[in-house]
Amino acid sequence: MRGWWREIAGLVLPVACGGCGRPRIELCPSCEAALTGAGEGPRRVRPSPEPAGLPVVHAVAPYAGAVRELLIAHKERGALTLARPLGGALAAAVEAAAGGVEGPGARPLLLVPVPSSRRSVRARGHDPTRRIALAAAARLRGSGRPARVVPVLRQRRYVADQAGLGARGRLANLSGALEVVPGGGRLLRAGKVVLVDDLMTTGASLAEAARVLGGVHVPFIPGIPHGLPGGSAQRGFEQREAAVIASSPASFELNRNSPGTWIVAGGER
Repeated sequence: MRGWWREIAGLVLPVACGGCGRPRIELCPSCEAALTGAGEGPRRVRPSPEPAGLPVVHAVAPYAGAVRELLIAHKERGALTLARPLGGALAAAVEAAAGGVEGPGARPLLLVPVPSSRRSVRARGHDPTRRIALAAAARLRGSGRPARVVPVLRQRRYVADQAGLGARGRLANLSGALEVVPGGGRLLRAGKVVLVDDLMTTGASLAEAARVLGGVHVPFIPGIPHGLPGGSAQRGFEQREAAVIASSPASFELNRNSPGTWIVAGGER
């Protein structure tokens, strides 16, 4: 009900840009440009320190300035209409992570969102990562690439609020926190898996999600490739790809390999 009311209210109340507050526009051209990476496109990102088991992660933009405000507006302030442009940004990162189109008859991309806790979903009135993932899958299908969201991960125990925790604290907080829902392994056989989230800071969430997927029981399904000899089941698979909208400015390889400064909306970082 809460999310429904927000969507109705957004149709009748004055709007402002979620990134900069410019009135009477949902997303101004300047903030939209920041959300698409200011023309640079998605890039490989690596946190420092990099947690063990982190898959290859691609992000569109640094988590700063307008991009930070847009993600917060969608997640915490209920600006649900921002899911569409945010989903477009995530779709670009997914394509970079998954590689080129495999041709006619290619298996679909399976977007697996990092799950939010039930407590957070109730408090916010919606699941922001899943909503953005659905928008990203729709954008990919619109461009001719089969894609769907497969929410097979869930939290199996209480997880503390990550705010204020450092890299080591977040790893400890999330270690062993996720699991695959019953029957999830069968769903994962149907395509190429890409882990998705709205944001990466330390990489702890994505590393835990990848660990869990690596241990899932994947049954053999006739007609679907990558089964083991003799039609036997497979225990897990190596998760290599992940995509997020934003990551900390320091995680972009440009920051590590260049003496220059990365300029983001809102100033130098």
